[in-house]
Amino acid sequence: MLIASFLGTGLAAGSIVCLRAGRHRPSHNPTRRLPVVAAAAALLLLGACAQTPSNPEERAEFEQVNDPLEPLNRKVFAFNNYLDDHVMVPVAKTYKDVLPGAVQRGIHNALVNLNEPYVAGNEILQGRLSAAFNDLVRFVINSTFGVAGLWDLVADTGGPRANSSDLGITLGVWGIPEGPFLMLPFFGPSDPRDTVGLAADYWADPVDAVIEMPGGNMWAVYTRYGIGIIDTRVQLLEPVADLKRSSLDYYAAVRSLYRQKRQAAVGGSNQLGPGEPTQAQLSQ
Repeated sequence: MLIASFLGTGLAAGSIVCLRAGRHRPSHNPTRRLPVVAAAAALLLLGACAQTPSNPEERAEFEQVNDPLEPLNRKVFAFNNYLDDHVMVPVAKTYKDVLPGAVQRGIHNALVNLNEPYVAGNEILQGRLSAAFNDLVRFVINSTFGVAGLWDLVADTGGPRANSSDLGITLGVWGIPEGPFLMLPFFGPSDPRDTVGLAADYWADPVDAVIEMPGGNMWAVYTRYGIGIIDTRVQLLEPVADLKRSSLDYYAAVRSLYRQKRQAAVGGSNQLGPGEPTQAQLSQ
């Protein structure tokens, strides 16, 4: 569970992103249905929105915050935070302490590299063709000369860094409003637009499409996502700890930073910094 997902998420990839939502999914992969369940739950929760205050000043603040489910969202946030503190943080710290730094960097680079075709597909749908071209070139070079992406050769030699994008951002670029803030169990901060994107994301990754072809190995999909979750939490250990220490209201800080990050990504600010997790990793 990634409660801090406010930080940081060939040309055939574009077609795969559009078409894969309709392809058959293996019935023996129930965990892939979780985002769909989350999306359905989010829509049900919206029906239980808190009443709008009658006081004009309170109503203006209520509409600006755009968090009509705040009491429920805070309870979900507390649940997520408990799981994070007692499960994910110990696992992430153990991973960081046990594996050498060079191994961790290689794993992180490989995960980012596997995400490049998916990101490029979304950038094509967004009309950001230059960014998509850069990401596809990065994928080809790093997958070959970068030893299956373990070494980010392109960035380390002065080339462009990886971008991060997902279907939630694509919907935002298309002008679909974000809607009210949501806190999803296990998945963390979201909104109706990003929740729909999250559900669709699990049918839209071209790398998974190749892995899941007849004769493919589902263990590779599970391994990729499992390691990706741990890697993302490792990248966020210090930022989340700093935010907790400096925030008077941790929930409100997460809500604000999540929105800022997503709005910036919709506006085109989606290049990853060194070691920063991708949007797709943050949505796992």
